[in-house]
Amino acid sequence: MPPVRADRPGADGEVAPAGHLLSIGAAAQSLGISERALRYYQQLGLLTPCAKTPGGMRRYSAEDLARVTRIRELQSLLGLNLDEIATVLRNDDRLAEIRQVYHDERTPEPERLALAHEYLAIQEELRATVEAKRAALDRFLAEVDERIARVRAVVGQARG
Repeated sequence: MPPVRADRPGADGEVAPAGHLLSIGAAAQSLGISERALRYYQQLGLLTPCAKTPGGMRRYSAEDLARVTRIRELQSLLGLNLDEIATVLRNDDRLAEIRQVYHDERTPEPERLALAHEYLAIQEELRATVEAKRAALDRFLAEVDERIARVRAVVGQARG
């Protein structure tokens, strides 16, 4: 197995040394989540540990930890559900494949152009997903503002 890159920190800022793999317990502790969450992400196909011991114990690399951090960010920052996150991660994986093939000197120009079109379509789809979430948040914020205004009016009448 090639050495593991260690360029992405976990939730606590710790980075696994290059080539160092973490047990599920150590990975969960590093990320500040439960082992059960890691197993669930694997069950849903969101995460695949980079290795297993001969006895079947999961081992996690710095890249695996970075993927979990991405999952958590997509949940908390964008409010994506796990199905939406699965789509984003599949697209992230495909974008990485596209970049690799695109930059391969053996890739002919017509194929590069097709890859660029596919890359653009994936990015536009992601933008539409984020825009839809933003619109939903804007609607929710407007409802909250309306409720605040109604309560302020009641409070203002009670003072007067």
